[in-house]
Amino acid sequence: MGDSTPADQFFDAAIGLLHRVRDEEAGSIAAAGALLADTVAAGGRLFAFGAGHSSLAAQDVVYRAGGLALMNLLAAPGVVGIDVMPATLGSALERVDGLASAVLDSSPLRAGDVLVIVSLSGRNALPVEMALHARALGVKVIGVTSVAYAEQTTSRHVSGTFLKDHCDIVLDSKIAVGDAELTLDTVPAPFAPASTVVTSALLQAVMADTAATLAARGIEPPLLRSGNVDGGLDWNSRVFEQYGDRIFYRR
Repeated sequence: MGDSTPADQFFDAAIGLLHRVRDEEAGSIAAAGALLADTVAAGGRLFAFGAGHSSLAAQDVVYRAGGLALMNLLAAPGVVGIDVMPATLGSALERVDGLASAVLDSSPLRAGDVLVIVSLSGRNALPVEMALHARALGVKVIGVTSVAYAEQTTSRHVSGTFLKDHCDIVLDSKIAVGDAELTLDTVPAPFAPASTVVTSALLQAVMADTAATLAARGIEPPLLRSGNVDGGLDWNSRVFEQYGDRIFYRR
C-alpha cells in the first residue's frame, strides 16, 4: 500500500464507508424503504430536502431514471445547492431561525407524507427546525446525517438538539466530523470529502428497498425510465398521468 496514490486512498476510504453503512445501517435502510412503500401504497407523497452540498443527494433521487417518480424536491430559496452569490450566503441561511417553518407552511406537504432531510452535521437551525415543524404537521421524517457531529459538536438550534433527535428514522452516513478523508504532511488541511458519495448511495439503497417492497406487495413501483432509451418517454408519460396528483416537479 506504500505506493498507493491519494486517488487510491480516497477510493479505499469511500469503499470502506460504503461497506460500513451497508452493514451497520441495514436495519434503518430497510425501515426507511418500508416507510416509503407504506406511504406510496396509502396515497401519500414523498419529498426530499437538503441544504448546500447535502442537497446533491436529495436532488439525486428526484426525477431520476430508475428512481421513484413520486420523490419531489422541497426547495428553500438560497440553500438548495450552491447557486447563490456569494456562496457563503447559503451557509448563513442554514442558521436562520424561522426559514424552515416558512418554507414548510408554503409547501404542499401534509399529514401522511414523508420528508427525507439530508444534513451532514444536522446541527444548523434549518434542518432541525425543518424536522420539528414537519413532524408537527403529521409528516414522517427520515434524517440522513452523520451522528458523529451530535457527539463531537454543539447544536446551532435554539433547542440545543440535532436533526437526529427529531426523526422517525435516522440513517447514519458514518462520515467523520469535517468531511475529509485524507491527510498529507505536505498539505495543511485534511481533504477529499466523501459525504456526497456515501449519502447518495444510502438514499439509492433506500429507493431500491422501496421498489422491491412495493413489488412484493403486488404494487407496481412508480419508476421512471431513461428518456434516452426507446420507449422511455412514453413510459414516463404514463407514470406522470397515473400519479400526477403526487408529482410536483412538473407543475
